[in-house]
Formats: sequence, C-alpha cells, structure tokens
Amino acid sequence: MSAAAPQSGPDVDVGTLPPDPAAYDSERSSAARRRGLATPYIPGGRDPDQAAADREDRRYLRILLVMVVAIILGGFVLGVLASLAGLNALLDAG
Repeated sequence: MSAAAPQSGPDVDVGTLPPDPAAYDSERSSAARRRGLATPYIPGGRDPDQAAADREDRRYLRILLVMVVAIILGGFVLGVLASLAGLNALLDAG
C-alpha cells in the first residue's frame, strides 16, 4: 500500500494539515507568536514559485514604465501638433 502524498490547494482544509516543525521558527511563525496568536500559523505564506513571481513582477514593471513614457511623450507630441496647427493662438487670445 502506498502512502498518499499530502494535498495542497483550495480544496484542502488547512486545519487538518499536520504542523511543520521546520517552519516553526520561520519569521512568520515568530511574528504570530509575538502578537499572542493562539497558533504560530498565519494563513498565506511564501510564494511556492518565487522565481516565476519575480519574472512576472519585472514584466509588469516594464509594461508600467512603457505606459508612463508613452503618456508623457504623447503629451509632448500633441502639444507640438497643436502648436503647428495654430491652436495655441486660441489660447493666447484670452
């Protein structure tokens, strides 16, 4: 008879999982004990695939920077086009 592998995911009740002695001294468990919580477990935890999460964060950062640069340059381009089209004379007439 083979032992079943521990399950994880949204279908597993966290209360039924056995305690992990190696994680007892983790910074999250220590912080929970300092706050006086009944158990050293804080739901959540570290990302199981931190490298993939970092890659995704860098990708979103690049997209954000491109959008910011596009918005700023777009304002300059629209300003130059408005100036060339003579629309600035409408604003100076006031």
